[in-house]
Amino acid sequence: MVWSLSFDPLLPLWALIAGAIVVVLLAGLTGFLRLRGWALRAITMALLLLALANPAIEREDREPLSSVVALVVDKSQSQRLADRETTTDAAAQEIQSRVEALKGFDLRVLESRNSGTGNGTEIFQTLTNGLADVPPERVGGAIIVTDGQIHDIPESAGALGFDAPVHGLITGTSDERDRRIVLEKAPRFGLVGSEQTVSLTVVDQGQGTGPGNQVRLTVKRDGDVVSERVARTGEKIDIPVEIAHGGDNIFEFEADALPDELTTLNNRAVVTIDGIRENLRVLLVSGSPHAGERTWRNLLKSDASVDLVHFTILRPPEKQDGTPINQLSLIAFPTRELFSVKIDEFDLIIFDRYVRRGVLPMLYFDNIARYVRDGGAVLLAGGPDYAETGSLYRTPLAPILPARPTGAILEQPFHATLARLGERHPVTRGLPGSEQDPPAWSRWFRVVDTELDAGHELMSGPSDTPLLVLNREGEGRVAMLLSDHVWLWARGFEGGGPHVPLLRRLAHWLMQEPDLEEEALNVSLRGPELVVERQTLGEEVGEVTVISPTGDRTEISMSEQDPGLWRGGMPVTETGLHSVTDGEMSALIHVGPQNPREYTDVLSTTEVLAPISEATGGETQRVRDVGGDLDVPRVVSMRQSASYAGNGWIGLKTTEASVLNGVDRYPLMIGLLGLALLLGALCVTWYREGR
Repeated sequence: MVWSLSFDPLLPLWALIAGAIVVVLLAGLTGFLRLRGWALRAITMALLLLALANPAIEREDREPLSSVVALVVDKSQSQRLADRETTTDAAAQEIQSRVEALKGFDLRVLESRNSGTGNGTEIFQTLTNGLADVPPERVGGAIIVTDGQIHDIPESAGALGFDAPVHGLITGTSDERDRRIVLEKAPRFGLVGSEQTVSLTVVDQGQGTGPGNQVRLTVKRDGDVVSERVARTGEKIDIPVEIAHGGDNIFEFEADALPDELTTLNNRAVVTIDGIRENLRVLLVSGSPHAGERTWRNLLKSDASVDLVHFTILRPPEKQDGTPINQLSLIAFPTRELFSVKIDEFDLIIFDRYVRRGVLPMLYFDNIARYVRDGGAVLLAGGPDYAETGSLYRTPLAPILPARPTGAILEQPFHATLARLGERHPVTRGLPGSEQDPPAWSRWFRVVDTELDAGHELMSGPSDTPLLVLNREGEGRVAMLLSDHVWLWARGFEGGGPHVPLLRRLAHWLMQEPDLEEEALNVSLRGPELVVERQTLGEEVGEVTVISPTGDRTEISMSEQDPGLWRGGMPVTETGLHSVTDGEMSALIHVGPQNPREYTDVLSTTEVLAPISEATGGETQRVRDVGGDLDVPRVVSMRQSASYAGNGWIGLKTTEASVLNGVDRYPLMIGLLGLALLLGALCVTWYREGR
């Protein structure tokens, strides 16, 4: 119960003030003139003025509220090291039972986990969120169970938003030691085939460590060891790395373990460098003139990532005459320069209806076959020329060509259709219009009859005649389009067809674009979810295993999204390098920043949290010493104090917060009591003046 005096004036405040001034003046004047009964007149006027102010005694019915205490448990990745997780759970459970045994306290248990943003351990953000609905005057304190590595310590106690003690209970022991790699400089991009430099420092911390010790560094690219070298702790070292392919090149730098160190997780640093290809160089050689001669040229010229060299052979050597060179409209075909000296500089060679006319000696076809086996690519877009005597199949290219001509040419209208394998292959999968039967694209009218010796048939013509065939030869690739009527799609005949996606995918598959691999395991990060995609020509895929930076293994079930494309996912909370494997293929992905704050320093410490604890009257202390048992301090309740900690105990603040259930009001000058006081005062005044 709370008693108080309140006023509810019957007149405006300005009127009461004016009345009070009048009463004071009259009382002073009558007292100065020494009139009879002047004191009684003053008392009577004061009582009348008090009645107009309407005083009352109020009784508040209040119910005290409990003090809210936050127990913040650090569940970040660094808390999984050594026996910290066990110590944390035991200390948190003991604190919880002791606080719940105190009367007048409401305990909130909050868990702080890594957000995946790379900002490290954000204990105070968790504390703020957990107490967001609690008025500051109800907060009785906060107890934080952590290893001390907190990355969002407020600058001052005033920034906490409440006036109560903050206590820290530190897991880990004072004899810890650790080795880590600190990235000094790491490029984000690099040209494929170039060398980039990564700068790093190996740092030893803790008991019995120091700079200058030799340590072996292992460098890996995409999981494979590429080099080893010796470094000295505390000294910066520059390591050149080669960008081997387009897309993400994941480099791991791993230092040998320090004896008895806390963890080897931060002995490894990961750098992801995006490989940028210089413009792809394509050589297009057009032979027999035909209506679609410019289809390939227009397509390749429209691709900003392609540098095109195009020659059309219209003047064979036997047609040479005495015309001066400076009067010729065409130039001589630089056969030696293209097919001997600079052939390895091209990423793709395309023969568009090429017919042997003696322009290219047989030796150069040997060079082209060698070029393919060493990693090059050839595309043959053929028509009747492939079935005739001047066919490229009658050259040293024959061993690398997967389709053998029978000599027949089928000339009849037909719809190009996807073969069973073509529905799953990334080059032809999902081509616009392929979902219909017949496909929603225009007809073609000619195809070269062939028999397959190797490779994959992705598209078929009439009577299941091979139309598009892909094959791998050595380190290189070969593709054959066995009709010269793709230009009908480009010209919009009967509505046209998907010539741009088909031919562009075909060219990029030949140039070994990773996204178009038939068998591929791709991993990406979409928000907080790790997404795994498996491309395959098979009918089934098994579960995929994800191994986290701390060694946890998670199995992901895959579901088929499109023919040949399977996908699965899982939420990811750990920062660092994740390994994904399905037993046959593996992939790596790094989650978070390359040098995560969570593993910048993993040694447990009281120094980080101690200043904010002292500023709030709390204390930061270890709960386990070297070789000792768990020692959790007692918890006591205290009223307002400058210090809330002592030897073996920590205190929580009991607040004065309460909730108002009701108010009882008792007026003093209204009713019989007020009337009696006023009448009594008047009567006494009259009586005094009547004497």
